Amino acid sequence: MSTKSRWLVLLSLALSLTACGPDDPIDEGLVDGEQESAFGSGKADDLMSFCEQEHVLLLLNDRSTDSDRLFDAGVHRRAANNLAEFRAGDDERLGTDDDRYFRSLEEVDAVFFVGPAAIQQLTAAIADFCRDQPFRQAHTIFSPNDYYSSHIDEVVRLFDEAERSIDIAMYSMSDNRAVTALGDAAARGVRIRLLLDGANGDHLNPQGSRSARLEDLGVDVRYINRIMHHKFAIIDGAQTELLEASTARVFSGSGNLSFGAAVRYDENTTFHEGFAPLALTLQREFNHLWENSRDFQWNEDLEYFETLPIPEEAIPPTEGLEVLFTSENFETTYHSTWGPGFRPLVFSQVVADSLVELIEGARSSIFMAASFLRSRPVSEALLRRWSEDPDLDVRIYLDQSEYISQWFHGSQLSDLASCLEDAGDDDRATFDCEQRGFIFSYSLVDAGIPVRFKNYSYRWHFSYALQMHHKYIVIDGHTVATGSYNYSNNAEQNTMENVVIYRGSHHPDLVAGFVENFETIWETGRSEGLYEELLDTIESAPAGAEVDILFEPTALTWQEVTTLRQFLRQRCPEIDSEEYRRYPQDNRTCVVQ
Repeated sequence: MSTKSRWLVLLSLALSLTACGPDDPIDEGLVDGEQESAFGSGKADDLMSFCEQEHVLLLLNDRSTDSDRLFDAGVHRRAANNLAEFRAGDDERLGTDDDRYFRSLEEVDAVFFVGPAAIQQLTAAIADFCRDQPFRQAHTIFSPNDYYSSHIDEVVRLFDEAERSIDIAMYSMSDNRAVTALGDAAARGVRIRLLLDGANGDHLNPQGSRSARLEDLGVDVRYINRIMHHKFAIIDGAQTELLEASTARVFSGSGNLSFGAAVRYDENTTFHEGFAPLALTLQREFNHLWENSRDFQWNEDLEYFETLPIPEEAIPPTEGLEVLFTSENFETTYHSTWGPGFRPLVFSQVVADSLVELIEGARSSIFMAASFLRSRPVSEALLRRWSEDPDLDVRIYLDQSEYISQWFHGSQLSDLASCLEDAGDDDRATFDCEQRGFIFSYSLVDAGIPVRFKNYSYRWHFSYALQMHHKYIVIDGHTVATGSYNYSNNAEQNTMENVVIYRGSHHPDLVAGFVENFETIWETGRSEGLYEELLDTIESAPAGAEVDILFEPTALTWQEVTTLRQFLRQRCPEIDSEEYRRYPQDNRTCVVQ
């Protein structure tokens, strides 16, 4: 049957369906033959929108969708029975381990007595989800920003608009507006679960802690036995059925819910609405961590609860999107005293492996913006790809904390050689030697790869740092990998992280935003001549004058940073004194000699 003919068949079926009101009896004559096909040799893409395909799969894959639910939704009885029978598996019961899931509309169409009529009836059953609601809308907010234009302002709005639930996995949550908005939501009856890294320490002395304050507001706080480094949330997500994910709103990125992340640091936070597969994927990760978390034990009125189990197979496949979690590097454990937890699987680096694959596939450019670059697999992939094609446009922008001297680099190499010699033939010991805290910035510089550092002070300290806190890679201006993941083995083996990979073919505006952001931060302070101005100020300062050793942020090469540091040491010898080293937060200027 041609595409045109199939359209005519479906159009006639749609007219037949709309002739009946919602309370009219089902027309048992509107059925399919045993092996009748809705798509013939074509694909569902020819006849149905992505939104319709996605929501039909969500409806069918839900554990509560039995034959009666499908029949009540308008699907003819034979199709409803066979679809439910397929889903239930050999034990003929939904919600058990042998359940089967539909991964495409072609698989649905292959079920006996499912054809043009059943497909049209299923499409009609989910029509409201695609008629008036947003579908896969996304935008990214980059920091630093004006506070009331920042990701915090958008997060507060989402919390204020939440109707049923908020699930958050967050490293740091110190912004008072965000905390207050959560309390207001809890007061409205919104059920809120929070996995907070700080609760791991707060539970030792809970009185007056941030975690206790959140629980007093009605937020159920829990923690895990690893570093919770995620920065994502799901608002009104899938709590009781898969289709709830259709209207969920989610955010994820590098930014914590803090004032600094909004107005001081380089960050990115991407907001999605109407993107059910992403909402379900993040929800599944949250559920996994929540089920293996530990109670903060403060507000006794808050009761632990779990929500809808979400098997990976139940989530509709989505082209142009991939989500990676370091939780795959861990197995779950249980301690008789401390409770559930996670234990790392030695040698497992699932996120690094995927990033290496992206880097190796680069054909024109690799842009990286990262606070850390201490992952051996990722760094060696960059070096390897550069050596294979020196014409590749590779640019790496790091926080100044990743700057090291040539001497320090040599010391690293010497320590590594000694460690490997001691490890001998022990694979585990060798792995630990190769993966521990090696800073790779000079290796890239030495290979000729363009590297710049966001430079804002002589010596780093958290109290004044204006961190380059992004964690993203852009490949060929077409693919973006972004999230909470720092490029280090610590991120793989000790922390819970995520990376979301977007393809420009499906998210062109989103990817273009990251390309534009990189081009902007790569030139930070350079067109304004901030570096030259700083050198002139230091050089012209008379003896006895004080000069600032905290600067306006500027993207500097390794040689530029080296020159600046040498110049400051020459003019301000005290800058490397014990006092300055131990208390950098109290020594923000130096006296010229």
